[in-house]
Amino acid sequence: MPTIELKQATKRYRIEHGRLEAVSGIDLTIRQGEFVFVVGSSGAGKSTLLQLIAGQIRADEGLVLLDGVNVAPLPLFPSARLRRNFGYVAQESHLMRRRTVNENLIMVARVSGLTREKKLMERTQKALGIVGLGGLGEKYPGELSIGQARRVELARALINSPPILVLDELTANLDEDNIWDMMHVLTELNRQGTTVVMATHASMFVNIMHRRVVTLVDGRVAGDVAGGRYGELKERKSKFTLNH
Repeated sequence: MPTIELKQATKRYRIEHGRLEAVSGIDLTIRQGEFVFVVGSSGAGKSTLLQLIAGQIRADEGLVLLDGVNVAPLPLFPSARLRRNFGYVAQESHLMRRRTVNENLIMVARVSGLTREKKLMERTQKALGIVGLGGLGEKYPGELSIGQARRVELARALINSPPILVLDELTANLDEDNIWDMMHVLTELNRQGTTVVMATHASMFVNIMHRRVVTLVDGRVAGDVAGGRYGELKERKSKFTLNH
């Protein structure tokens, strides 16, 4: 299973009066089988960091490495082999509303090179079963609750059995019961060896789960604590404030 490394990774965006440095000089190593929460206030750079890790965007400076191979110069991971390393869930829903749940998952599997119909359906049913939606494959996204829709997003990320999950606010707008259910699924996947990198504002669950916590402040890594707590950096260094 692969190791992710970022070395002085920086990403800038054009804004009306210049350029915004969304993340700056990020040094971070995530080893196989880790469960990492990425926390920080809105605008701290969490989404940008996750997009860099998952190969969704390029770094303007620095390196993004997967098992020592520099992927930063590539506009996107071009090969099915590299894409299959990552299951990525964006903050915004990417479900196609005119396609059934099954069709949404099958299209992702096809992009990764799978073509046999029987195998496609087997993978679809397996992924939906993992997230507890085995009977909803013929539903359309508009017929699902918010919690069910987010589970479908996770199932899409799981369709190719990736060794790494990169999840941007997967639990946003969910009630506590749905968050618990989602965390249970992720914990079990992690127990089986899947690397999980997750941006979240769900502070209570971060504190209870007691995993590695990477804190971003103004686009920089301000804290990296094994078995950490949400807001722990604020308690240690009062100049940093995390709003959630």
